[in-house]
Amino acid sequence: MTRPIIAILRGITPPEALGVTEALINAGVTVIEVPLNSPDALGSVRQIVRAFGNVAQIGAGTVLRVEQVAQVAELGARLVVSPNCDTDVIRATRQAGLDSYPGIMTPTEAFAAIDAGATGLKLFPGELIGPVGLKAMRAVLPPQTACYAVGGVNAETLPAWRKAGATGIGVGSALYRPGDDAATVAGKAAELVRIWDAGV
Repeated sequence: MTRPIIAILRGITPPEALGVTEALINAGVTVIEVPLNSPDALGSVRQIVRAFGNVAQIGAGTVLRVEQVAQVAELGARLVVSPNCDTDVIRATRQAGLDSYPGIMTPTEAFAAIDAGATGLKLFPGELIGPVGLKAMRAVLPPQTACYAVGGVNAETLPAWRKAGATGIGVGSALYRPGDDAATVAGKAAELVRIWDAGV
């Protein structure tokens, strides 16, 4: 079962990557993003894809340029996430056969991303848009549009996001902080999975 929970491993290093990823997968979180502003991010993505690419969807975040899309694609990753809405990056991602989740904050950005072929939308920063903002945007977006809340999403706020119409969530510091061991991450992941599976 692939739950629409994206684990954002910002700040992770290659020596930690495999243990933390294994803990996430065992807890039921099988979509993993390593932001490119992490130490040797491509090295971590390479390792994770090799070890777990057959059981999880692995990708990179904070992807800002077309050339970065190519680097990520070469590693066998399947996911590109950005904090912004760059239509060139979206198109390059889709042309490379990867899923694209650009960051949007307004209906204008949302429709630009959809027109460029985005797989889904990353509402970012989620804490500024809020569930109320998502609900308002849902009224005008195509019903099938996948909307992921990212930024300020945690076990406490998850039910409100889901009730507002979030298709999924991306969780960073509430799931992993640099230095967290695998057991710590596993516990946080299991709680998120429990709440998601329980529904609103």
